[in-house]
Amino acid sequence: MSNVAAGDLRHRVLIQQQVTTRDEDGVQTTSWVDVATVWASVEPLSAREFIQSGQTQAAVTARITIRYRAGLIPTMRLVHRGQTYNIAGVLPDKASGLEYITIPVSAGVNDGR
Repeated sequence: MSNVAAGDLRHRVLIQQQVTTRDEDGVQTTSWVDVATVWASVEPLSAREFIQSGQTQAAVTARITIRYRAGLIPTMRLVHRGQTYNIAGVLPDKASGLEYITIPVSAGVNDGR
């Protein structure tokens, strides 16, 4: 998605990061915390794109495009309409690298369990 228009970013996507905490007894707990809610374009891969991606990333089922955001890393996850998505990569736009990020994702993998 090289020419992204503001109107294309019509879905709300929640960015989450996994954090580990210890209580007073030293018991470690891992949970997901909300980092930000952003406007995004969420596009499921077509059957053809899915088959083509099978050579290297069979789990990738969609692409999510957001405005550039520093600090987005593959260990985070995205949530859209109750569906959790694992981040398979973070691809900056070809023009400046600072306008948009396209994120190949797989559904339901990074659920924190």
